Amino acid sequence: MYAFETLGIQVDSRVAVVHLDRPPVNAMNKQMRLDLTEAFSMLNDDSAVRAIVLTGRGKAFCAGADLGDRPDPSVPGAYTIHNRTTRECFQAILECRKPTIAAINGPAIGAGCVIMCCCDILVAQENAWISMPEVEVGLAGGPSHVMRHFGASDARLMMFTARRISAPELLRMNAISASVPADELQATAAGIATEIASKSPAAVTAAKASFLLGEDLTVHSGYRYEQTRTEELAKGPDFAEAQAAFREKRKPRFE
Repeated sequence: MYAFETLGIQVDSRVAVVHLDRPPVNAMNKQMRLDLTEAFSMLNDDSAVRAIVLTGRGKAFCAGADLGDRPDPSVPGAYTIHNRTTRECFQAILECRKPTIAAINGPAIGAGCVIMCCCDILVAQENAWISMPEVEVGLAGGPSHVMRHFGASDARLMMFTARRISAPELLRMNAISASVPADELQATAAGIATEIASKSPAAVTAAKASFLLGEDLTVHSGYRYEQTRTEELAKGPDFAEAQAAFREKRKPRFE
């Protein structure tokens, strides 16, 4: 069902694992942007999928934008088209209704770091590192996404210095949820995804929507939105199943 030039996708037990697969370092080109946009749009609508793990094939998560695939700013429309496809790629991950866990298996650089920051939950193998090196090449992009997972001071430190930040340091910054040995990374991410997949899909979808909207709303407006979703959920089959399971002293079965 899922076949892409720069991605590998497997679905098992309601969890999709998406591998960035563009050797040697999974550098992002136009085709990968298009593939990610299409893949996450499809996964968004696939009722067989309840959670997604996004990781890299090989030793890198994503080495950033392929410098050989940059638009020519002298060509009318080239940069506008490039910017649009890049935005849509990131938004497809960010807005996907299914929670996405980034399993950071190696360097996540520039655009690769932004891909990581578009995910909901971040875990990394202990030898992985990230950086935003744009200031070293006269560019600047990504602060809005970086701020999703980093505190203000740490985000600025990373953006202004282009430093490499290791997984243990990311854990200290509270930017990731776990730093684990390399051979435990995929199991750690899959375990989180499987746990999510066992919960009410309607409730998880509503919670993700509330998190996403809450980034742009006041606390008052955000909570009002959450209350409307809770009211809707209270009338739905998942809540009824949870109540029945509680009465019958069993685990709920959310279908």
